[in-house]
Amino acid sequence: MISLGEPAFFTRLCDARRVLIAGAGGGFDVYAGLPLALALRSMGKEVHLANLSFADLYGLDLGVWVDQDVAAVGPDTPLRGDYFPERTLAQWLVTQDLPSTVYAFPSIGVRPLRAAYRTLIAHLGGVDAIVLVDGGTDILMRGDEHGLGTPEEDMASLAAVSRLEEVPHRLVACLGFGVDAYHGVNHSLVLENLAALDRDGAYLGAFSLLGAAREGALYLDAVAHAQRRTASHPSIVNGSVAAAVRGEFGDVRFTERTKGSALFVNPLMALYFCVDLPGLARRNLYLDLLEETSLMRQVSSVIAEFRTTLPRERPPRAFPH
Repeated sequence: MISLGEPAFFTRLCDARRVLIAGAGGGFDVYAGLPLALALRSMGKEVHLANLSFADLYGLDLGVWVDQDVAAVGPDTPLRGDYFPERTLAQWLVTQDLPSTVYAFPSIGVRPLRAAYRTLIAHLGGVDAIVLVDGGTDILMRGDEHGLGTPEEDMASLAAVSRLEEVPHRLVACLGFGVDAYHGVNHSLVLENLAALDRDGAYLGAFSLLGAAREGALYLDAVAHAQRRTASHPSIVNGSVAAAVRGEFGDVRFTERTKGSALFVNPLMALYFCVDLPGLARRNLYLDLLEETSLMRQVSSVIAEFRTTLPRERPPRAFPH
């Protein structure tokens, strides 16, 4: 029974014992799931972290691989260069005396990615829930919007998990409302999509990540740690969210990567928007077309081809206030 006294996201997971939280869109997306993982652990649940990775995983030693397309990354996993978000997070987890393995999937198409999820689930002894986390909200785009953001990785993850029907609970949580504007996403259309999901019974509401809460404070520490360890390519998404969690507003500067852009950091960026994953998948207009993809470039090509078949795109809309 859903109640105003508890976010519906946590109500849905109340009977889950083992939860896999996975970054859907690559890069530092897994960091957007860290506060949820901390909250669920405090409820006594076993929580594991995974991420679709942009790192060169195929350069890893053989001993790192659980099986094909599933790497178990720890704080000491070697890789050239400083860009390795999964290892960086594992190094921070050690400082908090938390389990420090972060599982990583290569950037691959839907068919092998779904197989990789099943491999990881078996390795973990089964899971009761999978939560895909998106830094931003472009995973909520259904396909006919004027701008889709950077959909390839998000859609590969969504399609892969959507058919894992053996997992009782599958949810999506988005953190960073507004950051995808710099990739062409119109957030009035995001809200329109959420309203449609609400009519379907698939919208699980929103709640804030607060800096005064333990989970918020630890998230800020983890993001600051990642910015120090990945100085050449810090996360703009998590940097923006962290600024919002700290109560900053407007054109906040935290990396040279945003030079020349006007940021709009605000409290909405610290909101989690949560939806039922199968319900979101049903609303997507092209997800079934991705089923036979093996490579990420095939995912990109299928989306581009689908876009040519649209009679019209939903035009961007301005906020009325």
